[in-house]
Amino acid sequence: MQPSIGSLRRPARTDIVMDHLNDTISLVMEQKKQLRELFSAPIDLPALVRRLEKPKGPVDVVIDTDAYNEIDDQYAISYLVKKSDKLKLQALYAAPFFNDKSTGPEDGMEKSYQEILKLLKLMGRSDLSEKVYRGSVRYLPSKTEPVQSDAAKDLAERAMGYTPEKPLYVVAIGAITNVASALLLNPEIRDRIVVVWLGGNAHEWEHCIEFNLIQDVAAARVLFGCGAAVVQLPCMGVVSTFTVSGPELEKWFQGKNELCDYLCSYSCSEGERESRYKNNWTRVIWDVTTVGWLADGDFMNDCLKPSPIPEYDGYYAFSSSRHPIRYVNSIHRDALIADLVKTLTEA
Repeated sequence: MQPSIGSLRRPARTDIVMDHLNDTISLVMEQKKQLRELFSAPIDLPALVRRLEKPKGPVDVVIDTDAYNEIDDQYAISYLVKKSDKLKLQALYAAPFFNDKSTGPEDGMEKSYQEILKLLKLMGRSDLSEKVYRGSVRYLPSKTEPVQSDAAKDLAERAMGYTPEKPLYVVAIGAITNVASALLLNPEIRDRIVVVWLGGNAHEWEHCIEFNLIQDVAAARVLFGCGAAVVQLPCMGVVSTFTVSGPELEKWFQGKNELCDYLCSYSCSEGERESRYKNNWTRVIWDVTTVGWLADGDFMNDCLKPSPIPEYDGYYAFSSSRHPIRYVNSIHRDALIADLVKTLTEA
């Protein structure tokens, strides 16, 4: 005898709520477990210091970029792609950003994704388009919660093909959300990557209110706190010296090739738009320095320092007991500019 429809038990609303609550609790517990694994795993200091040495010979690289945010990302991506003799590009990740050029982090990420594709086409490297991944649509809600994205998932999986002796290099030139999310999704990649990040200000600067860091402080705390190999290129007080002017760009790039014409035109229009001085402006092309650290050449000075602790109030905290990072403290501007111009103007 079949039961009547009316006699079939329907889940009570409280049952549905409890199931959802249990699922949420399970997810939170798993996230906390991953965080404990990431932050409590012992650090092999000699191995970490070795990973923090500048690599010799060809290395595999991925780049995480908010490409639509400023013109410097385009220079960095182009520089990296054209340094293929040493830097073997494996993937490009679109990072979120939120300012007057986007309506929010998701819009900033999508615009960056499209800008990466545009730039690859200008370089005649549309073959790399299949290696471009969309990143996070929001910032980390907390340092225990990753943001799921194609970029974070790819890095979490891709890095497992590397070892502490032969790591994957991650050039990061935006908010560090995608990279922190990958670390939270798979803590095992911590010792298999080296993150070269343009983020924060000089440790001696009056504050660390800098665009890449302050957008996602939780992500920065994950990066600096987990024990991963990090090369920090601070903005104000260090990389802020890496400037170019309109006349220089026109002399070096105008008429050299389609890519150089785009970079020159875009840079000059942005420089005039944002500067009070119109024909007498200079711009910092910040992001180039991350690629410069990996490239062959005497382009900057650096040292080992204890990892800083970015606080939510816009300042660093410091402790001499923290694991080391490599800290860039000066840029050899003319040497790096010369190599950038030579690389980008070559056919």
